Amino acid sequence: MLVYVVSIFLSAFLLFQIQPMIAKYILPWFGGINTVWSTVMLFFQVLLTGGYAYGHYLIGRIKPGRQWKVHTVLLAISVCLILILAFIWASPITPPVSWKPQTVNNPIWQIFFLLAISIGLPYFMLSTNSPLMQAWFNRAFPGQSPYRLYALSNFGSLLALITYPIIVEPTLALRWQGWMWSCLYLAFVAIAAFAAFSGRKAVSTSSETIVAAPDAGATSRPKVGVVTLWIALSATASVMLLAVTNQITQEVASIPFLWIMPLTIYLLSFILAFESERWYSRVPYMILLFLASIGFFYIIVHPSMNYLVQLGIYAVLMFACFMVCHGELYRIRPHPSHLTMFYLMVSIGGAAGGIFVNFIAPLIFKGYWEMNYGLVFVWILLMVMTFVRSTPIAPHRAKFIFDLLVGISAVCIMIITVFLVNGLYSNSLVTERNFYGVLRVRQSDIGNNEQVFSLIHGITIHGIEFIDPAKRDIPTGYYSEKSGVALAILNHPHYGHGMKTGVLGLGIGTLAIYGQPGDEYRFYEINPEVADLAGGKGGYFNFLKDSQSADTVILGDARVSLEHELSAGQSDQFDVLALDAFNSDSIPVHLMTKEVFEIYLRHLGAEGIIAVHITNKHLDLLPVVWKLAQHFNLSMSVIDSPGDSKQGIYPAQWVLLARDPAPLENRAIAKFAAPMEGYSSKVRLWTDDYSNLFQIFR
Repeated sequence: MLVYVVSIFLSAFLLFQIQPMIAKYILPWFGGINTVWSTVMLFFQVLLTGGYAYGHYLIGRIKPGRQWKVHTVLLAISVCLILILAFIWASPITPPVSWKPQTVNNPIWQIFFLLAISIGLPYFMLSTNSPLMQAWFNRAFPGQSPYRLYALSNFGSLLALITYPIIVEPTLALRWQGWMWSCLYLAFVAIAAFAAFSGRKAVSTSSETIVAAPDAGATSRPKVGVVTLWIALSATASVMLLAVTNQITQEVASIPFLWIMPLTIYLLSFILAFESERWYSRVPYMILLFLASIGFFYIIVHPSMNYLVQLGIYAVLMFACFMVCHGELYRIRPHPSHLTMFYLMVSIGGAAGGIFVNFIAPLIFKGYWEMNYGLVFVWILLMVMTFVRSTPIAPHRAKFIFDLLVGISAVCIMIITVFLVNGLYSNSLVTERNFYGVLRVRQSDIGNNEQVFSLIHGITIHGIEFIDPAKRDIPTGYYSEKSGVALAILNHPHYGHGMKTGVLGLGIGTLAIYGQPGDEYRFYEINPEVADLAGGKGGYFNFLKDSQSADTVILGDARVSLEHELSAGQSDQFDVLALDAFNSDSIPVHLMTKEVFEIYLRHLGAEGIIAVHITNKHLDLLPVVWKLAQHFNLSMSVIDSPGDSKQGIYPAQWVLLARDPAPLENRAIAKFAAPMEGYSSKVRLWTDDYSNLFQIFR
């Protein structure tokens, strides 16, 4: 029995240890966008479904005496692949930087390709292990339930997720993480091969047991309605997992912890639900789901509430949804003889949820509405399950009242959801959704009958422009003439004399309004829809069109683009390099590390200034920038500029960095600089291998 336990535990641990590891590795290649994680999750869900389908086929169609041979051959092939890649890559699972995409026109398929080459076959073999071992366990020990091994599998997965951000990520570089994982995989192959070989001995015994004591439940095939519910329950849980993850990461940062927290709650619900029926009771979880739904609607109406409070509400909502879905799923589980089919249907549902979030939702929804409608579907399924399987309440009248309350609650949640979704974007002139998020253009009155167009990503305004042609040249938003970046541009010695300015993050191109004849402005923007709108699509924004400088927009991740330029022998020698690449309020961590600042400095002129925009509701980025300045021995000035809502100006905080202190000692800049004498921070230097957002939460 021990070999089955160890094999299942280790495979589950490796399955979920690799997900944040490989996602973090490729994240900078695709702009640090939160949807990279949901794409990675979809890939693994599809591969998991393939693994379960293989297990179902192997158990159902291949003779028991040959099953171990087929499986051992595939395990050996995966080992050969690991060994080959170990000789040509830095680690067997981390592709070299030469594999970075040159463009990001089809990011989902590019991510799939990278994952398939680097980790596809080993992950597939890991995904086959749990259903196979449980089936072989059931054959060897027919009197014991294999479903507890499924709970063990989820515990191994949960342990992997918890240890990654706490132990693995802070202590090991990604290269060594890859080697550690690969070595553990080789150990898994040895154990799994031994378990498969040992399982062949139980074939004859199992056959005799079945003949001697037939079980009607083992022969009756699950009905179509039950199978449909398996898929629907698992798909709904998957939708909520990915949708909530997208929501919370787009407002803070796409980092392993914020990926892992929802997935941890997801696995915890599996562990509790599949350990035994005592952990799930419909009545208390219906009440918890109702309260969490009210909290979720409150967040929609008050999106600026404290983010840690929001995280708490989202965590309770996810736990309630997952426990309802997985608790009801366990209640309609089949006889163990059909467990490979059961797991296959559950994995198909998970993959269907991922496909819906990544492919279908962007086509049918203008906003991130899959979370709203996912919640509605949880309530619908709970309502359906109350009729499929009675709620254990006595007397009968109490059961009727409970069922009625479930139905009324489901209808109310549906009505509120439709009302909120229809009202959320009703006043938008343009709403566009793609891989990089949801963009909206709105027209509003900011006072004194002044009308403006604004570009909004998530809940963050990325730029506004006066509609009055006479005021179109007024810099607004975070870029007023008193802002740090404007002071750096206007007071630079090269201003108006062939000045070169680089900007990471286009927005609506507001900074281009400072351009003078002979100046060059180079904008790096990952979202093609942003580039189209800033370039004049729809006639809403005109800063680029009205600029007097020579402006260029480079599509793609800014870091990758700057690296490609250096590889081609091109150093831009910017006089000012502005870092303003926010995705909603999310921080692109890969643009704030030691390694990327080395790239910035190679592109910076002798008298160049790096202007870092650190305005953020949730995070205090000043310690991070201060640590980078200390590491590179850069002079530093912090500029806080006031807002003026009637002029379309927002309060902004910029940090100016320079090798040569002279540009920052300019009287116009020094006049607005905040005193930094005695400032210090215990925040550790951010690198590509290390970052810690918990230290900088406001």
